[in-house]
Amino acid sequence: MNLGDLQLLEDSSWRVLLSAVVAVVLALVVHRVGAVVIWRITRGLPVAGMVARRCWRPSRVALPLIALQAVWQAAPDTLALISQVRHGNALLLLATLTWLALRAIDGVAQGIISQHSVEVEDNLNARRIHTQTRLLARTAGFMVLVAGLSLMLMTFPGARQLGASLLASAGVIGIVAGIAARPVFSNLIAGLQIALAQPLRIDDVLIVQGEWGRVEEITGTYVVLKIWDERRLVIPLQWFIENPFQNWTRNSAQIIGTVFVWVDYRMPLEPLRQAARQACEAAAEWDKRLCLLQVVEAGERSMQLRVLVTSGNSSLNWDLRCKVREALVDFMQREYPQFLPLMRAEVTGGVERPQGAGPTGQLPPHA
Repeated sequence: MNLGDLQLLEDSSWRVLLSAVVAVVLALVVHRVGAVVIWRITRGLPVAGMVARRCWRPSRVALPLIALQAVWQAAPDTLALISQVRHGNALLLLATLTWLALRAIDGVAQGIISQHSVEVEDNLNARRIHTQTRLLARTAGFMVLVAGLSLMLMTFPGARQLGASLLASAGVIGIVAGIAARPVFSNLIAGLQIALAQPLRIDDVLIVQGEWGRVEEITGTYVVLKIWDERRLVIPLQWFIENPFQNWTRNSAQIIGTVFVWVDYRMPLEPLRQAARQACEAAAEWDKRLCLLQVVEAGERSMQLRVLVTSGNSSLNWDLRCKVREALVDFMQREYPQFLPLMRAEVTGGVERPQGAGPTGQLPPHA
């Protein structure tokens, strides 16, 4: 290479660098102007506005990288290290575009969730939308992440086959049922099933393995159940597909609770019914649907009473049941203490035998 060629190559390098600087500056100006215009257009649109805010940072990086990639592709191949610069810029661009897609998905999810508050009395539809949106957003984010990683690997000649295989796997996740045997993908498919079929939602009240709690969080792999005593039960998503569980708020949060009381057979029932009714009417937790006292069992020593009471949700019903139970016990202690459950015995000729026994002290056959 003679002196003229070196001079020409040096001039080309300076022109390429100058073009790169100008391209970056123009890209930042375009981003700034475009961001202002988009924010004004989406000001009254919750979902689009949230997407615009979430995508501001990654787009600020992506536009200069796109401009630089155009400059590097137009540069002559004789420049030193130009192939390495093109490859590095392409990797950064793919990573930034993946980041941009993830932020856009998150913006859509947050925009939808913000329009449906769960801080209302009837939040069944809002909880359904929250659950579906979060699970679908996490699934879409996982797919985008796998696709981005695959495309980055495919830029390396030695890893192109691995990248193609990984990208093919990402497209097969939702189609091939056999891939669900793998733990990660099984939870992913379980998340899609839960999002579409809705057996449980955010803030649902569940009974899982004898534990009572509310669904606090649903991730892409597990569900966090907040137990009433502030503990957290972490359960894999696949468990809810394969095992039965109780959902107390599947269609409505309203619930019927029971209060059991044991009393003597001589206890009159009408005063207890009135006391139960007064206890329900005095409790703010009662929703005025049902307050019913019934005899549900007649044992050999006492009878069992059941009081059915209703509330708007399970937490209120628990407090209502406690209040009714305390009111009935207090009423009997004050008004009818002699009719609390007793162990009767009959003394005949100095020999104590249970009431109802024969002369020999033996119980009759029908007893």
